[in-house]
Amino acid sequence: MARPKGNRPTPAKRPEQPAGTSGTRRPLPQASDKPARDWKPILLWGAGGVVLVAFIVAVVVGLSSEVSGIPEGVQEIAVDPPQHVDGEIAYDGHPAGGPHNPVWLNCGVYTEPVPEENAVHSLEHGAVWITYPTGSEPELVDRLEGYAGRPKMIVSPVDGQTSPVLLTAWGVQMETGDPGDRRIEQFIAAFNGGGNAPEPGGACTGGVGQPA
Repeated sequence: MARPKGNRPTPAKRPEQPAGTSGTRRPLPQASDKPARDWKPILLWGAGGVVLVAFIVAVVVGLSSEVSGIPEGVQEIAVDPPQHVDGEIAYDGHPAGGPHNPVWLNCGVYTEPVPEENAVHSLEHGAVWITYPTGSEPELVDRLEGYAGRPKMIVSPVDGQTSPVLLTAWGVQMETGDPGDRRIEQFIAAFNGGGNAPEPGGACTGGVGQPA
C-alpha cells in the first residue's frame, strides 16, 4: 500500500473566525344450538403462519450476519500513539493512525486529495476513510461516494494509490478491487463510529475542509 508522496495537500489549520393499557374482562362464551365449527383449517393455517414467521426471522438474521463482525481481509496496522503535530508528517504509506494535525477533517465526499494529517484526526474520532486512485473511472467513484451518505465517512482520491479501493479506520485497513464488495458494508459496520478509535465520540464536522 506504499505510494509515492508527490505533491501533497498542505495540512489545513482551523480558520481564526469559527466557522399499558390494562385488559378488560370478557364474558365466557355461551352454549349454542349451532353446529360446532371445524377448527382444523384454522389450526393448519396457524401452524403455517408460525413456519412463515420463523422463515422470515431466519432470513433477517442471516442478512444481518452478513454485515456483522470483522470482514475477511482486514489487516491490522501498527500505528504510533495519537499526538497533535503541526505541519506535514512523513507517514509510511497510507496512514491508519498515529500523530496528526490538531484539527480534524470534516467528513464527506472530496473530489481532490485531502491533507492526510487532518484525515487521521478524523480516524481518531471513529471515521472510516475510503480512498481510490486519482483518475479512477467515474463508475467506481460513484459507487464509493454512495457509502458517504452516513455520519463519519470520508471518501477521497489519493495520488499514487495502487489499490482500486482502500478502506481505512484507526489501526486497520482493507483492500478490494470491487466497489460493490459486501465486505465494505461489513467494514463500515465494524469500525464506523467506534472500533479501535481512541476518541470515538469526537466530532466529524466543525473542523476543516469543504466536502463536495
